[in-house]
Amino acid sequence: MGILVVGDMQRPINTILVIRLSSIGDIVLTTPLLSYLCTAYPQARLDYCTKPSFVSLLASNPRISSLYTTQNPPAGRYDLVVDLQNNSHSQAIVRSLKSECSVKYHKANWKKFLLVYFKLNVYTSYHSVVERYLDSLKKQEAFADLDGCELFLTADDKAFASTYVDDSHIKTLGVCCGAKHFTKRYPPHLFAALLSHLLDHMDVRVLLLGGEEDSFQALEIIQALPDRCRPNVMNLSGTCTLMQSAALLERCDAVLCNDTGLMHIASAFGKKLFVLFGSSSPLFGFLPYHSPYDLFEVEGLHCKPCSHIGRDHCPRSHFRCMNNLLPIPIAERIIRYFDQ
Repeated sequence: MGILVVGDMQRPINTILVIRLSSIGDIVLTTPLLSYLCTAYPQARLDYCTKPSFVSLLASNPRISSLYTTQNPPAGRYDLVVDLQNNSHSQAIVRSLKSECSVKYHKANWKKFLLVYFKLNVYTSYHSVVERYLDSLKKQEAFADLDGCELFLTADDKAFASTYVDDSHIKTLGVCCGAKHFTKRYPPHLFAALLSHLLDHMDVRVLLLGGEEDSFQALEIIQALPDRCRPNVMNLSGTCTLMQSAALLERCDAVLCNDTGLMHIASAFGKKLFVLFGSSSPLFGFLPYHSPYDLFEVEGLHCKPCSHIGRDHCPRSHFRCMNNLLPIPIAERIIRYFDQ
């Protein structure tokens, strides 16, 4: 039986509920905390609550005993509730429970506000969101022992991916070309220029991945590619489930991605990542966790970051944070990695 120390009190922990309602990347980034909780309290039952649309990310996770949603919320008594969402919806769930102890994730939104609106940087160093989640438990000494993110695929998802990516000698590059917000999306014509240079210099299989909402971005990339490059590029955006996309990423040799949820899914498989940051900032804590990556961003822009989550347009109308990210140097970096 594990013991949680809260202030001067010690509480036995037999039942735990973790709440993180959204979104893809944020949920994936909770998985190191799940691993920590299972190690710290090995006899405890660990439950999780999220939104229905994200259940597939956790459905096969062996660390989770029961998976609840906002439509089918948890009930009853928990020794420990960890609220990693900390908004009105998650707080309502916490209040409905008979919990002995509840802790919550402090988002430090005031730091983001100062950086976005006044360009005042009060971050003393990079602190991953994963570690901030653990801050909720006041267990800073465990940071060094945290594992990377985890994602568990079903046999059906793996079988699906194997039909597209075989075990041939050809390298496979996954390209996560979309993002929820416009200012986090690398422009399609620049993606096309990058991929054209890459395909002109080496034999690579390219998979365009994303949800249905990203399919327009992928189609624009295909249309901007020269005819000679198109046979090597497979557009699967909008045709796969989330976990099928995850299984495809698991089979890739490297991943080129915007700052998006699929980036964190790829990090759960330890993939080499080539990450494109537009309007956001690494200081917000959402770099890939415990996975190798090269980060590409335009430095020295006085307007960056313009948001901590992204915008539907560039407020300055020039979109230099993405337009000034030159595609050829990025392609050359990928070529050097594949040539190692």
